Amino acid sequence: MGTEDELQSTIEDLVQEGKGILAADESHPTIAKRFAQYGIESTPESRRVYRSLLLSAQGMMDFISGVILFEETLTQRDDAGRLIPEMLSAMHVVPGIKVDRGTVALANSPGDKITEGLDGLSGRLGAYRAQGARFAKWREVYAIGERNPSPIAVEANAETLARYAAICQGAGLVPIVEPEVLIDGDHDMNRCLEVTEAVLHAVFHALYRHGVVLEHMLLKPSMVLPGKDHPQKAAPERVAEATIRVLRRAVPAAVPSINFLSGGQGPEEATANLNAMNRMLPNPPWALSFSYGRALQQPALAAWAGRSENKGKMQKMFLERARLNGLARRGKYAPEMEN
Repeated sequence: MGTEDELQSTIEDLVQEGKGILAADESHPTIAKRFAQYGIESTPESRRVYRSLLLSAQGMMDFISGVILFEETLTQRDDAGRLIPEMLSAMHVVPGIKVDRGTVALANSPGDKITEGLDGLSGRLGAYRAQGARFAKWREVYAIGERNPSPIAVEANAETLARYAAICQGAGLVPIVEPEVLIDGDHDMNRCLEVTEAVLHAVFHALYRHGVVLEHMLLKPSMVLPGKDHPQKAAPERVAEATIRVLRRAVPAAVPSINFLSGGQGPEEATANLNAMNRMLPNPPWALSFSYGRALQQPALAAWAGRSENKGKMQKMFLERARLNGLARRGKYAPEMEN
């Protein structure tokens, strides 16, 4: 099978009706912070136990088509001794890998960041692919402020995303392109819409310049939301209307799927907003799906709390959250379905 056929096969396995992608790629500092809420020490073993329990939930494949893993998890095994990527593949769930190395301050652009990790990426991708990964993810972040993001930040981050995506496709891995407009701040929805549109236009111009095949990539954007410190929250219908408006203006129809990040939204909020989009636009040119991390995992983590006797409860909470998002992927979720 040639590279193009492999990429197409991965896209078809990832983009399925009623299914989305689980982001389980938290860095060590991030997962340590989440574990600390429940008095769990973050160690290689506690992370292995948590992720293997989460990813072995029977029935997950009915709602989850792929999982973004952290590098450490590629080499970890479940309690039965199977490598986690092998376990996922046996469940017909596609293993993926986060490949960026985190953000640093962008020089001469106060308040803006740029993501590192392009150096040596091609070689790393070969190793990840040998370990079972079939797609990758790279995140750039954009803070909203009075002067942020600056034009140089928008351009530099778009260029980095495009270079990453081109390298991925050359290595036979489907790239997930993640430009996250952060929810931090007190800005209103109009300001978020303005920034998101500028960011997406820049990203797709850069992808075009670098020859990235749009049919063989996925987009993982943030939704158009008011800042978390804004005095008024937005109803799902308003979020859906604003987000769809931006997507229509900026995302080519060739992109097979848009898998939203939750970006600080609560589990119910992220599900309701996705559902509103699929109801408002029942036949979109791209699939409107999810790639949630905390919004899928938080109830399960709270149920587990580091205790082995809570395994069944934990997996039940995770599957229920995945099921509700699968319904939202079809526009068939209702708040009354929440327990």
